[in-house]
Amino acid sequence: MSFAERMLKIDRRIIFLVIGFCTLLPLLYPVGLPIKISPEVKSVYDYMESLPERSVFLLSIDFDPASKPELHPQAIALLRHAFRKNLRVVAMTLWVSGTGMADQLLTQVAQEAGKENGKDYVFLGWSPGGTAVIINMGQDLYQAFPSDYGGKPTKGLPVLDGVNSLKDVSYAISLGAGNPGVEAWYVFGKDKYKFELGGGCTGVIAPGLYPLLRSGQINGLIGGLRGAAEYESLIGQKGRAVAGMDAQSATHVAIIILVAVCNIFYFSLRRQAKQQGG
Repeated sequence: MSFAERMLKIDRRIIFLVIGFCTLLPLLYPVGLPIKISPEVKSVYDYMESLPERSVFLLSIDFDPASKPELHPQAIALLRHAFRKNLRVVAMTLWVSGTGMADQLLTQVAQEAGKENGKDYVFLGWSPGGTAVIINMGQDLYQAFPSDYGGKPTKGLPVLDGVNSLKDVSYAISLGAGNPGVEAWYVFGKDKYKFELGGGCTGVIAPGLYPLLRSGQINGLIGGLRGAAEYESLIGQKGRAVAGMDAQSATHVAIIILVAVCNIFYFSLRRQAKQQGG
């Protein structure tokens, strides 16, 4: 049996091992391959950069652990940027299944940045009502969330000084994995109360949100893991998203090489068979 024949009959477990190695190595040791920044992600970054210190930044973490691989890095990158800019961060979620995860990631990034709960940030948690919660916040924030996730009364918190409703929010971003998400925040929030809105979403949802982006109904969009990697690059803090993109790139290259090599061996054997038959 020739070398080409042995390669074409290689145990598939070896191929799985090669793909697994190409995926795992960049996750453990990210290379930080160059990433082209898209205009929609840059728009979110630029607007955050333009906000004066102590502006109110509302982050609605509208996803659960099922969408964590794509949206969790987006949330971390946005929070790092907001805390670096000394913005007042007001976080919440419209998904009850993502409440614990949202509280954990906010606490993690806040401790990393040395920020104080109640003074520099607050996690409002979840309130029943779905999109009605957005409307209630537009009318009276304290009626919608009389206390934060930890049970502390929201009225009187330094982070909410001068904030009575969504009209007092400088910039809001919804990181959505479905409904309610970015579209709900536009229809029931921005359209009524006239604050600036950005969005983040999973890769599969992104195409459906581009009409909102093109019409100016949202000012920017972070799409999937690639969008998170772009934002990490913009803030100069490369994390899981950049590592994930490295892993994807390495895996794709490995697959392309395997397909090319197998085709070379296949056509080589086919040519040999024709020569022997002739």
